Amino acid sequence: MVGLMRYLAVASLLVVTSVMAQSEPPKSHVLFENVRIFDGKSAQLSAPAHVLVEGNKITQISHEPINVTPSSNTKVIKGAGRTLMPGLIDAHWHAMLATVSVPQLLTADTGYINLRAGHEAERTLMRGFTSVRDLSGPVFGLKQAIDEGIVAGPRIWPSGAMISQTGGHGYVASIILAGFRMRYEVPAANNAGLSRGEATNGGVIADGVAEVRKRVREQLMLGASQIKLAAGGGVASAYDPIDVAQYSEEEFRAAVDAAENWGTYVTVHAYTPKAIQTAIKGGVKVIDHGQLMDEETAQLMAEKGVWLSGQAFLANEYSNPVQGEAKVKQQQSCKRHRQRL
Repeated sequence: MVGLMRYLAVASLLVVTSVMAQSEPPKSHVLFENVRIFDGKSAQLSAPAHVLVEGNKITQISHEPINVTPSSNTKVIKGAGRTLMPGLIDAHWHAMLATVSVPQLLTADTGYINLRAGHEAERTLMRGFTSVRDLSGPVFGLKQAIDEGIVAGPRIWPSGAMISQTGGHGYVASIILAGFRMRYEVPAANNAGLSRGEATNGGVIADGVAEVRKRVREQLMLGASQIKLAAGGGVASAYDPIDVAQYSEEEFRAAVDAAENWGTYVTVHAYTPKAIQTAIKGGVKVIDHGQLMDEETAQLMAEKGVWLSGQAFLANEYSNPVQGEAKVKQQQSCKRHRQRL
C-alpha cells in the first residue's frame, strides 16, 4: 500500500510538472543591432554594439554580432547607429491628471478621465519613460490595466490619494484631488459626505493622528507603494499661502509608522524650511519640491539621509496655466528655483 501511494505521488508530480512546463509560454527575444549605448554613467556613448533582451532582462551586450534563432518570438531591430538607453524614470508624475482640463476634472464622467489617462500612459511610455512614481490621483485601476497588458504604459509606483489637512494643499480647485469645498461649506459636519476628490480617491482629508493613520492604511490596502502627504502650501492650492506649514510632527509620525509597518515610506509635498523640517522630525524619508528650503534645512536632510525629489519650476509657456494668487506663487517659486541653480 505504501509503495502504491509513493507511486501515485510521483506520478502526480510528474503530470503537474509536465502541465506547468507546457503552459509556460516561450520567452520573447528582442535583438538590437548596431546601436550606441548610453548607460547613464559614462558621458560618452559606446562604440557600435548589439544587445539581446530575453523576456524582460538584458542577457547579452556584445561588440560582435549576436546570433539568434529566427522564430515568431524573436524580433530584430536594426539600430543603424542610433542611441539605445535605459528607460527614463519620472519621480513625480500624475498619470490621471496630466491631460484633462480643469472643468473636465471637476465635472467629467470618471470613465472618460480613465480613458484619457490610458491614452496619455502610452504617450508617456513612447516618450521614453518606462517607470513613474505617481504622487496622487486615482491611478490603481490604470496601473492594473498596464500590468495586465490591457493598456500600454510605464510601470506605475502609485501613492493613491494624497493626504491633506483641512485647508491644506489638498484643497486644490484646479485638479481632482482631496476634499475641495467652497467657503460656504465650512464648517463641515463630522459626518459630511465625500467630496468629488475623495469619492474618486484622488485625495483625502485627514485631521489628527487617528485620521491620518487610518487614511494611510486605506491607501496601503488599495496598493500604494509609498504614501504622500501635503506638508505645506502649494502653487495651485485655493486657500493656503505657499509659506504655510501643514501637519504636526505627531501626525507625520503616525503616517510614517503605518507606512513602515507596511515596509514602505512617506514622501511629502513641501517647499519651506519649517514644512520640511517638521516632516523630517516626523520620520519622512523624501521631500518633493523643496525650492524654498534654506542651507540649514539642506544640511539636516543630508545628515538624516532624506532624499530630495526636485522638479524644475517654470513660469513660461510650458508651465501649468494658473491665474491670480496662484500665478504670484508660481513666479515666486520659479524665482527662488533659478537663484539656487
